[in-house]
Amino acid sequence: MNLRLFKVAFASAWLVSVASPANAARTYAVSGSCAGFPKVALTTRPGSCVGFVGSGLGFPRGLAEHRGHIYITDLGSRLPGRGRVLRVRLDQPWKPVVVLTHLDRPGAIVTGPEGYLYVAESNRIFRFNPDAPSPAASVQAVLTGLPTNGLHNLPGLAIAHGRGLFVSVGAESDNCEDADGRRPNPNRPCFEFTRRPPRGSILRLTLKWRLDSRKSLELFATGIRNALAMVQLPNGALLAASNGRDNIDAADPRLSDELLPHDLLLKVDPGSRHGWPYCFDLDRPSPEFPRANCAAFARPLVLLPPHAAPLSMLLYRGKLGVGVGAKLVIAFHGYRAAGHRIVAFAADSNGMPTGSPVDLVWGWTALPNVRPQGAPVAMLALADGSILVLEDHNGSLLRLAAAR
Repeated sequence: MNLRLFKVAFASAWLVSVASPANAARTYAVSGSCAGFPKVALTTRPGSCVGFVGSGLGFPRGLAEHRGHIYITDLGSRLPGRGRVLRVRLDQPWKPVVVLTHLDRPGAIVTGPEGYLYVAESNRIFRFNPDAPSPAASVQAVLTGLPTNGLHNLPGLAIAHGRGLFVSVGAESDNCEDADGRRPNPNRPCFEFTRRPPRGSILRLTLKWRLDSRKSLELFATGIRNALAMVQLPNGALLAASNGRDNIDAADPRLSDELLPHDLLLKVDPGSRHGWPYCFDLDRPSPEFPRANCAAFARPLVLLPPHAAPLSMLLYRGKLGVGVGAKLVIAFHGYRAAGHRIVAFAADSNGMPTGSPVDLVWGWTALPNVRPQGAPVAMLALADGSILVLEDHNGSLLRLAAAR
């Protein structure tokens, strides 16, 4: 996307309102310019900076681009029927335009190769034509019957190269507890895998992008608690970053909830079985399933920091960050020490991560009259090498770019 950035006049330091002007904890202080946008007080790698694009987005969750327009999904709230799709441009003054309304908690959004936008509501996946005279009249359901109950009821989406979509279905519970919070029977399989579709899974929806009658749905992988961050690499491998369980110390007081379990970066193969809820980290049985045979499950590719909450991931080929070549960039949404940052792994020629991650954006802890608590939920790499970053708790859109 080619950007013709509009000029912005700056005072030496001023505050940009984020959703609520009266709430100083939800404002960014800005000073100077970051590649055409007001620069905010976040720590980045040398040669890069973060600019403030806009605010007042409600409860945004997803980002996509089409013909120079940026599309943003807004949950509205955790209640159904209040979601929206918004549209903005970066080369025009900030004024979000409402494209679709009355949606059921819309989250992930991706651009299909035919130019349609695919949106994950809580209960279905639909597509619409952003170029239609009435985008609302072009809405077509692609997949229905997704579960709307439980802790993780926002599906994830990723484009499957030439073969439709990957759809993640989050777990109903934390670690297979029932609706009353009772621990699972260690001698029986977790009941969530008997749901249709199974919870804690990834589906592959095979379809022709023109949506003729030929489409099929298959269970691609199981045992993945909640994978909203997914990307398929050029060699066909699917990577997924999954959020680990909470409150492990309640199940076993000898284990630390601060240190365990790690979130996971997974290589997801067709038909693979991963460890949730039976195992965590590297072949460690969960307290609820002490006799689990963890060797029977696919091992994680990388252990991410505990409770980092990876919610967005992309294969990035721009120049931001350390070194040259491709990078796997992950946004950590979590509020604990390891969260609220964006990190990058160096990637090999296939896009697989190598080495240890480095921070791209950090120092995102709340500081009154300086910045709000960081909550990066979605990222979008642009053709100019910059990365848009969406924050759901703050209702704001930022841009990580090369400093000029």
